[in-house]
Amino acid sequence: MGAGVVVSGPLEAALDDYLAHLRVERGLSVNTTAAYRRDLARYLRHLEALGRTSLGAVGEDDVAGFVTAVRQGGDGGAPLSPSSTARALAAVRGWHRFAHAEGLSTQDPAAAVRAPTQLRRLPHALSVDAVTRLLDAAGQGDGPVELRDRALLELLYSTGGRISEVVGLDVDALGWLEAAAPDADPGRDAVVRLHGKGDKQRIVPVGSYARAALDAYLVRARPVLATAGTGTPALFLNTRGRPLSRQSAWAVLQAASERAGLEHVSPHTMRHSFATHLLQGGADVRVVQELLGHASVTTTQIYTMVTPDALREVYAATHPRAL
Repeated sequence: MGAGVVVSGPLEAALDDYLAHLRVERGLSVNTTAAYRRDLARYLRHLEALGRTSLGAVGEDDVAGFVTAVRQGGDGGAPLSPSSTARALAAVRGWHRFAHAEGLSTQDPAAAVRAPTQLRRLPHALSVDAVTRLLDAAGQGDGPVELRDRALLELLYSTGGRISEVVGLDVDALGWLEAAAPDADPGRDAVVRLHGKGDKQRIVPVGSYARAALDAYLVRARPVLATAGTGTPALFLNTRGRPLSRQSAWAVLQAASERAGLEHVSPHTMRHSFATHLLQGGADVRVVQELLGHASVTTTQIYTMVTPDALREVYAATHPRAL
């Protein structure tokens, strides 16, 4: 239970059951489950202040009051942005939906409560030229660290993977497919197996530039870095022969960004750029959804908002009444 929560009894037991459901049956990660716990701990404090002792006693007004309280900071906590408020409400809805399905309440008081309207922010994506400059600036040199850094950033952009997915790769997650298809094109048919949210796996193609950078790293750099360690299957290693951390990977990206003269570049910027460039090149949004590992195509569709010029050009060229 989160710090400061003094509620005990049916509510706390119901929350523990729900968190166990998320962790075991839904397969959510430790970090995602912890985020649910933080939001729902605040909701518990809200219910305690209202004198509610069971989920069956909670009404729609109580849930709506929570949304208002966290948005304005009226419950004593820090005011949340519209997006964070929506996230907290999603956690509350999930708990009440679970409780209703499990017979812990006769109604779902959160079903009709709506989150505050929020402006839809466009993802920040680099231009193709900027990505080229960034990757050219990565790993300048032929040392083990430089070869690793180039392979890391090439793979991030080539697959659109989350930073945690890429640094979490083992060597055997890479596949070149020659064994399965002797006539395969090595540059075209390289793939990687990424583990996404909820431990869901997806197979993503690896482009020829990333393949070349990975080959150089695996042959000339990783064996050198591995000699300092005690043996690990991790693909990307630090100078002590241990798996590269997310923080270290972030630092690699920041250093390359500075050398390329770029600002505000994060691992997610690489992911946004991957999706945007695919869509600009004519990729179907559902294919991009699969490559990104999004559960819903609605999540992916935000990337279509960043290419209005391309949409207008396609419309003008294809619609019979456009001109």
